[in-house]
Amino acid sequence: MPKTAIVVKDLHKSFGKLKVLEGVNLTVETGNVFALLGPNGAGKTTIVRVLSTLLKADSGTIKVNGFDVHESPAKVREVIGLTGQYAAVDEYLSGRENLEMMGRLYRLSKQDAAKRAQQLLEQFDLVKAADRIAKNYSGGMRRRLDLAASLIATPPILFLDEPTTGLDPRSRIAMWDIIKNLVAQGTTILLTTQYLEEADLLADKIVVIDGGKVIAEGTADQLKQKVGNERLELTISEKSNFSKAKQIVDGEALQVDEDQRKLSIANNGGATQVKNLLIELEKAKITVETLALHKPTLDDVFLTLTGKQTADSSQETEPEDEPAGRRKK
Repeated sequence: MPKTAIVVKDLHKSFGKLKVLEGVNLTVETGNVFALLGPNGAGKTTIVRVLSTLLKADSGTIKVNGFDVHESPAKVREVIGLTGQYAAVDEYLSGRENLEMMGRLYRLSKQDAAKRAQQLLEQFDLVKAADRIAKNYSGGMRRRLDLAASLIATPPILFLDEPTTGLDPRSRIAMWDIIKNLVAQGTTILLTTQYLEEADLLADKIVVIDGGKVIAEGTADQLKQKVGNERLELTISEKSNFSKAKQIVDGEALQVDEDQRKLSIANNGGATQVKNLLIELEKAKITVETLALHKPTLDDVFLTLTGKQTADSSQETEPEDEPAGRRKK
């Protein structure tokens, strides 16, 4: 497998007069988790559909595992797995039957399909529910089954389109553990998400998409640095002189909350700055009730770059609300 699993250059896609992707460039390194982060309608799912051969791009160069998506779509489908936004399982088959059916569609023998199904049931903690019909599975179990089905042929590249949307916290954590294990085994994962915590926890690299364009990229720490340094926040005692405290604390990007008696400045000097400031306040007989250091979060990055909340509930601006399904060979 090449060192670079996915290369996208100048990708454009429109639906009628609606421009959904406008010159997207991406490079995904082999064995990494690459996160596409963006609000609803940003173009994330359209990118996944193009990469997985479910949609044709209007223009651009797209290579997956060294294969050109336009010229060799069948070769691309041989090396990828796809889990869409909606669990694409047959509700009236058991978990085991779903996996065995998928194995047969991948041209495994009946014996090999059954063996692979058992392996996946064990890997995804579905053995106890293996022979229950999927209709009676919880949301988290259905997502795990869906992900297991995408791994029947052990693809080196896996596309996960918002895999934890709608899951409860416990199921989300379980899904994150599964993703980490897959990466540890060498799988390359391209993940789309609206959850900043998810991108922060899992991704080796994050690309922020908005309006069909890449507006920022880097590691989580690199993106956070775009917002600024950590901030030092102090709460001054009611018995102390707030105006005097304000003069002492005065620094870069000073923020003042008179009602809450809070002062906040950029902490560019690290622990030394904090220590010196506390010494100065003590000399002035000013009591600090609370002290906190706040590092920028991906929420700050997202809001700064896009001007939108992460869980944007606005109307979709691209046709992302249909199940992408799973392309089979």
